[in-house]
Amino acid sequence: MSSKESTEIAETETEATADAETPGAEPADASKDKDKDTGSHAGIAVAAAVLLACGSLVGYGILNTEEKPKPRAVPTAEVTYEVTGEGTVEISYLARSESGDATIESGVQLPWKKTVRVPLGKDPTVAIVLGEEGGQAACTLAVHGAHVQRATAGGTYGRATCSAPLPRP
Repeated sequence: MSSKESTEIAETETEATADAETPGAEPADASKDKDKDTGSHAGIAVAAAVLLACGSLVGYGILNTEEKPKPRAVPTAEVTYEVTGEGTVEISYLARSESGDATIESGVQLPWKKTVRVPLGKDPTVAIVLGEEGGQAACTLAVHGAHVQRATAGGTYGRATCSAPLPRP
């Protein structure tokens, strides 16, 4: 055995003897058990912190009575449609809706007038179709009270359409 090896063995034996002789010193196996306990305590502490955070968020959501912002209204313009003449007609017109879909009214006795709100960016339109009896009818369109367009229809199944552009939002 070399002198280096014998020195290392002697140092190891000295450390082992010192540990055994030191009052209150824990054996090497006991420190390993202590590390395992610390790990499980740390896991419990982390789990408790996560549960507390989740509980706080749920509590905030339940107790938060602050008013939520209302959905943004679609900007519109006031449009007046008017159909004059005699007889019965079918009228389709654009009225307020997010999509700007047309509304159709059948068998309408004239005269007829309707003021609606039309979404900006959608062109207000009123279309008329005379019935089988024919006749004469006129449609007019006004935006914010200002006359914009007029058209007439005559005869059997006569048609007329009035429309105007609105500004884009």
